[in-house]
Amino acid sequence: MLNILLFFAGLAALVAGATLLVRGASALALRLGISPLVVGLTVVAFGTSAPEMSVTTLAVLAGSTDMAVGNVVGSNIFNILFILGVAALITPLEVHRQVIRQEAPIMVGGAILLVAMCQDGRIDLLDGTLLMALMLAYTTFVVWQSRKLNARMQATASKDAPAEVAPTGWDAKLPMQLLLIVAGLGLLVAGSDAMVSAATVFARAMGIPEAVIGLTILAAGTSLPEVAASITASLKGERDIAIGNVVGSCIFNTFGVVGLGGLVASLGGYTALMVPQEIMRVDIWVMLATAVACLPIFFTDRSIARWEAALFLGYYFAYTAYLVMVAQRYSGTDAFAGVIVQVVAPLTVATLVFSLVRRLR
Repeated sequence: MLNILLFFAGLAALVAGATLLVRGASALALRLGISPLVVGLTVVAFGTSAPEMSVTTLAVLAGSTDMAVGNVVGSNIFNILFILGVAALITPLEVHRQVIRQEAPIMVGGAILLVAMCQDGRIDLLDGTLLMALMLAYTTFVVWQSRKLNARMQATASKDAPAEVAPTGWDAKLPMQLLLIVAGLGLLVAGSDAMVSAATVFARAMGIPEAVIGLTILAAGTSLPEVAASITASLKGERDIAIGNVVGSCIFNTFGVVGLGGLVASLGGYTALMVPQEIMRVDIWVMLATAVACLPIFFTDRSIARWEAALFLGYYFAYTAYLVMVAQRYSGTDAFAGVIVQVVAPLTVATLVFSLVRRLR
């Protein structure tokens, strides 16, 4: 009972911390003149992905590397299949041209790079350094790109255009924005520590592999800020932020969270961040497949239709059912996986390709 209370207290701290962090960082970013899409791709995405970074880092320090890697892989799968699915069911999401041309290929490229790095079963110091360097380079480029575009738009704007009204909210002052960011980070660290401790006890007491706990409970729990941000943005019509949050979170998880985990493991007394064989056999390939599946869906009418959102959700529930079967050592697990891989997946690919070809024609 104590660990159950600890787990949900940590989850509440994660959600509260992410909310404060996103609010403060969003206000700070808007002060710097960054577009809504870039706010979703960077500030909101990084802020809502801070729980994954905290959980993964603390799991590495606690020696639960299976849970650390599982959290990242599971979160990326959850972000695309569940969050995009729910948000697009609420209202069909229009995909910004920049996401199609730039962010979606980067997300897929990051997934391919991570799969390649994991083939030796470890993320060592060199891998972690490269991933972190790519994360910093991507963030710098996106912010520079947005500020350059914003300056160009201001230069070509009419001189008679009304001047912008300075924000007057309670979070409009720089000290309050910094305070929100610091408080949010503190709650994230405390909540992550509580969740990792409780989840580790659950895994050992119930005989469930830590990788499965990371792929399911921790992945969904640490992705709740993304759920709240994307669904709220979808309801308010802020579709750029809804999609940018999900795509940006996946990029941040792949480069930033895994990269930091590899650095912490390598410099903190471990030789490297070890990748469990269970994740290498199935889950990391599911992560790659979900990232690749976004490309034809994004290209088709530059939107995510409701039937495509329902397809995403169906796949997520099927994947979760597979993980439960694996954890319970169900005898029909191989047959269930065979149907998904050999029947459902090819039909889905054929449908998406047909839709894309029809659109291009």
